[in-house]
Amino acid sequence: MPTRPGLLECIERYVAAAPLPDARIRSVGGLDVPIGDPAWPYPAHPRAGAGPVTADDVRATVALQEESGLPAALEWVPERSPETTAAARAAGLTVEELPLLVAVDPVELLLPVGLRLYVVGADDPELARYQLVAATAFAHPGGPADVGDVPLDSSDEARARTEVLRERIASGRTVMMVAVDHGEPVAVGTHQPVDIGGTEVSEVVGVATHPRLRGRGVGAGVASALVAHATETADMVFLAAGDDDVARVYERVGFARLATSAVADLRPPC
Repeated sequence: MPTRPGLLECIERYVAAAPLPDARIRSVGGLDVPIGDPAWPYPAHPRAGAGPVTADDVRATVALQEESGLPAALEWVPERSPETTAAARAAGLTVEELPLLVAVDPVELLLPVGLRLYVVGADDPELARYQLVAATAFAHPGGPADVGDVPLDSSDEARARTEVLRERIASGRTVMMVAVDHGEPVAVGTHQPVDIGGTEVSEVVGVATHPRLRGRGVGAGVASALVAHATETADMVFLAAGDDDVARVYERVGFARLATSAVADLRPPC
């Protein structure tokens, strides 16, 4: 296992490499800004060796993203780019710091009895329904009592997101899994493998369980399966957890805390 600085450098290289098949990279001060399809946007990130990120860099980046029809968003590792946090806040962005974890000792967890887990194919006609599971879960973080109906989004933007996801699955850049209960999708998750100079690294993202099944270990089971699939070929698997409670769930499947992942956007402060 590489040293801690080596792991953080590897994650930064992953973040820099992930947008390259989909976006052109514009340099703005100390930031690299991927400009691509708004259906699958990438956040800006500090450029290795470029020096400290300033508030003016962030303001110019946000202007470029908005001009390109992209959400204003930055992502960085504060332990590697400590000045970026203050720069983002000075530019008026809301900063959230999340636990950053790496898989060190994967643990196999089984799904509850009755649930089945599938790797999603690119031609799966239910792909939009699987995306709806994630939308419902993230819209209702409070649990079963918090659930309201989230209608299937049939807008052009939603269809575009589904088609981009379908293409990514076909090309192997996204691996998606879905847990099904009596024919209904109830949990989803993905990992996103990237080749970095002959070394494969993958990020686990978007693990979501329908609120009515929370607390039964479904999310942990999906995460365990994703890590098992990723580590068949990847040398490193990492993720950013939503908060400390979520991080503890991932620790159950063999992740260890490494550092912090910071994200910034134009949401009003809580």
